[in-house]
Amino acid sequence: MPSPAAATTTGTPDPAGPDPRLLADAVALHEALSDLVRVYQFRDRDRICCHDVSVTQCYALEALIRRGACALNEMASELYLDKSTASRVVAALERKGYVARSPHASDGRSVSLQATAAGRRLYEKIRRDLVLEETRLLADFEPAARVAAAKILARLARAAEARSGLTARSCAAR
Repeated sequence: MPSPAAATTTGTPDPAGPDPRLLADAVALHEALSDLVRVYQFRDRDRICCHDVSVTQCYALEALIRRGACALNEMASELYLDKSTASRVVAALERKGYVARSPHASDGRSVSLQATAAGRRLYEKIRRDLVLEETRLLADFEPAARVAAAKILARLARAAEARSGLTARSCAAR
């Protein structure tokens, strides 16, 4: 892992180097996040797939429910997938009755994708199960720590997105 560049609070390099405690905390955070992402990918796969959808299909349902109906290109961007992969994900959800296609309101060459009532019910069931698990995990933490944890994770997600050079276009931002 490369060492983080030392910087002062103004963003200029600090000739004294990084605070050793801050560096140790950054290393511990990196290791914890690596473990978390790896374990969550498998945990989610095992928990979600028992509902007859893949993790990617579940993410697609979530995007449609949280952000609203959208075109296939927007869905691909939202999920960081190429258009052909997103098309296969959506086609599988459509076959299962979880997504419906309709003519796009402003683009005659495009279709609008939206979650069906069955898709919404399925996603809510999966989400309820996962949130219940996280509720049990957070129960031992003080409210301020719970709020701080969510803020830190959201900030890390935004930083990773910015660093990747990929920016998901919101389905609702048509």
